[in-house]
Amino acid sequence: MQNEPTSSLVGEEYEVEVGPVAHGGHCIARTAENQVLFVRHTLPGEKIIAKVTDGDSDSRFLRADAVRIIEPSKDRVEAPCPYAGPGMCGGCDWQHAKPGAQRRLKGEVIAEQLLRLAGLTPEEAGWDGTVMPAEGDKLPAGEVPAWRTRVQYTIDADGRAGLRKHRSHDVQPIDRCLIAAPGVSELGVEKREWPQIAAVEAITATGSNDRQVILTPKPGGRLPLVELDKPVSVLRVEEKDGGVHRVHGRAFVRERADDRTYRVGSGGFWQVHPQAANTLVRAVMQGLLPRKNDTALDLYCGVGLFAGAIGQRLGEKGAVLGIESGKRAVEDARHNLKDLDRVRIEHGKVDQVLPRTGITECDLIVLDPPRAGAGKQVVKHLSGLGARRIAYVACDPAALARDLAYFRDGGYKVRTLRAFDLFPMTHHVECVAILEPAEKGR
Repeated sequence: MQNEPTSSLVGEEYEVEVGPVAHGGHCIARTAENQVLFVRHTLPGEKIIAKVTDGDSDSRFLRADAVRIIEPSKDRVEAPCPYAGPGMCGGCDWQHAKPGAQRRLKGEVIAEQLLRLAGLTPEEAGWDGTVMPAEGDKLPAGEVPAWRTRVQYTIDADGRAGLRKHRSHDVQPIDRCLIAAPGVSELGVEKREWPQIAAVEAITATGSNDRQVILTPKPGGRLPLVELDKPVSVLRVEEKDGGVHRVHGRAFVRERADDRTYRVGSGGFWQVHPQAANTLVRAVMQGLLPRKNDTALDLYCGVGLFAGAIGQRLGEKGAVLGIESGKRAVEDARHNLKDLDRVRIEHGKVDQVLPRTGITECDLIVLDPPRAGAGKQVVKHLSGLGARRIAYVACDPAALARDLAYFRDGGYKVRTLRAFDLFPMTHHVECVAILEPAEKGR
């Protein structure tokens, strides 16, 4: 007997009742045939018409957009951004939800991931279930925090700046991004044409007046004369090696956190929300409670944010080792922390460098891994170092939950967990988990 041929369901519409939120900026619903739908632009409890954007009759699940709202949620608002909605910009996930509802949804996602992947209830994780807004972000419904200090514009075939559509290489031209920080908006990137350019990244520092654009030319494209509305440094991405090179102005921006200035070069990593660096440093320091003469590790240390914070608090005999894989970030970290004699930065991947250090014990560990998390082997190594406290900074609750389960296998329990809404209007959320040995006698 032959199997029936698979048929695409893209464009099919279903009337559905929307269930809970899921990780990734969508909610779960089911068709009458019990096929799972991951639906964007909706909210739990709504009755909607969902239009399939991806999937076929054999798919484990379908992706869809809510194209008509039959029974709206009390948490729904009119999206403030004209480019937010089905088939348009993919940068924001929750423009249609009240700010408080967005934070509740993110809390529900964190709770679900903790339970499913780590077997932890909020109480067991020492978490009160809330997601805290950043300072200054608690705005009325209909108002949008202008928080994004780095915006990656894609240039369409006509040379217009825009943002990617959801799960697509297509470009949504825009004349303004509501979540862009004022220092980005003031550059006027969207008002200009960018012939021969594939992408423009605009950066504004929060610790200085530094502004920067990083231009990626199309293959064989020439760099235009860049004249923007505010003074700005210009860098370009080289076609040959993908390296970022200075054209004019500074090759870095100066950021400020925890009463220190940090140089961040060539588009290197720095927290995007203006309040994020200070918010996370406070949470990490309050959780670790460094003591004079402690030894500490800062893993995936970037330009040295946490290594600097810990290093300032350890006295003359304490020591910090930072490990970072980005070559330019290591150079910046060494420059940023050169006044702290007891801080050392090593270049390389954590899983390769850490075993080579010969370190067999330490007092404190902070790790801020990329979105995929630290992974089983790194966590296993860290669990054997006998640290008094471990601070895990996570931008992905699924990766955090998986790694917390590995830490539990290594003899560590979560003491506290805090969540911060450092990416308003999107599904992203930042967490800080503080761990300690499960047996206090260790």
